[in-house]
Amino acid sequence: MLVAVATVPFLAIAASSGSAAEETTRYSLEKTDTGYVRMNNSTGEMSICQEKSGQLICKLAAEERKAYEEDLADLKTRVAKLEDTVASMGKIPPVVREALPSDEEFEKGMNYMEKFMRRFMGIAKEFQNDDSGSKPQQAQPQKT
Repeated sequence: MLVAVATVPFLAIAASSGSAAEETTRYSLEKTDTGYVRMNNSTGEMSICQEKSGQLICKLAAEERKAYEEDLADLKTRVAKLEDTVASMGKIPPVVREALPSDEEFEKGMNYMEKFMRRFMGIAKEFQNDDSGSKPQQAQPQKT
């Protein structure tokens, strides 16, 4: 029984050190002419790394390419939709064409507006003249 109790902590320590060892070998780093290539040994993803200001800066090459291709496909879809929308906007439906007034109807409407504006301006002038007559006149100085 004492042996079983002693082996449990030993197994826990061994398991934790195994995961630490796994973390240290998760990545492989290889020097190239322009920098480094880092590979994730568990997933196979590659990163391109360069040394800048004493720090190693890595960019995920495979993920960037995948993201670029996904963005490109999305943009192609959006452009196709926009082109379809623009093409359909160029065609005026017959209902809209019929809703526009003829030249004769337009002139008739403008005549009504002109008549309305002339009458309105005449009424405004009448009010202006009435207001000027109701104001008390100031006495003119006498000249001697």
